[in-house]
Amino acid sequence: MTQNRFTGKTIFITGAGTGMGRAAALRLVEEGGQVVLVGRRPDPINRLQSEIEAAGGMAIAIACDIADGDAVASAVKTTLERFGRLDALFANAGVLGDFKPLAETSADELDALFDTNVRGTFHTIKTCLPFLKNGSILINASWTAHAVMPGAGAYASTKGALQAMMRTLAVEQGPHNVRVNAINPGIILTPMAEDVIDPVFAKRLANHTPLRRNGRSEDIAGTVAWLLSDDAAFVTGQEITVDGGFTLGGVRF
Repeated sequence: MTQNRFTGKTIFITGAGTGMGRAAALRLVEEGGQVVLVGRRPDPINRLQSEIEAAGGMAIAIACDIADGDAVASAVKTTLERFGRLDALFANAGVLGDFKPLAETSADELDALFDTNVRGTFHTIKTCLPFLKNGSILINASWTAHAVMPGAGAYASTKGALQAMMRTLAVEQGPHNVRVNAINPGIILTPMAEDVIDPVFAKRLANHTPLRRNGRSEDIAGTVAWLLSDDAAFVTGQEITVDGGFTLGGVRF
C-alpha cells in the first residue's frame, strides 16, 4: 500500500537525474512529495521532471553544479519561489573520480573530488539549513569510508569527511529539531558505478555479497524515504548501511 508520508512537503535532491537520486525522487513523489531535481546536466533532470508531471506529480528541474555556491543559492531561491517551503534535503550528488591507487592520485585529482563531494555538499546543506524548519537532512556517504576498496581511496576520503560533517551537524542542529543522518550504500550499480566496474568484477562483488547480487538504485530509495520521513523522527547522527551484507566480516563459503 502506498504511503503518503510526504504530502505537502518539498524535498531538495542533488544529483537527481540518474541513479540513486532519480530512484529517490520517484519514491518520494509516489509518497506525495514535491521534489526539486538538481543536477549538473539539464537533460536527465528535465526528462525526470516530465516523467513525474506526466504521472500527476510535482517537480522542478534546476541545472546546478553544487561546487558553485552561488548556483546552489539560486537553486534554493527558485525552490522557495515555486513551492514556498523546504522540508528535507537529500544531499546525494557526488563524483567517483578515477579508479586508481592513492600513490598514483595527484593532489589536483583529490582537490576535484573534495570540491564536489565535500565543499559542494557543505554549500548545499548550509544554504538549505535556514529554511529547514523541523526538517531532515540525509547525506549520501559510502561503505568505503569504513572498509577498503583498493583504487577508491580518494573517493573514500571525501565520504569519511562527510560522515564527520554529518555527526557534527546532528549535534549542532538537534536543538533546532533538524535531523541529520547519512546513508552508506554498498555496491549499487548506478550508471556512475558501471563506468568504473566491469561486468567480471561486478560478478565477483555480487558473489561476495550474502544476498548474492549487487544493489540497484531502487534498493536505496526506501531507506532514503524512511530517514527523511517522520517515521524516523527520533533518528539523528546515524549512518545506515544498505549493502546486502557486503561489508559483513567472517568467512564466506
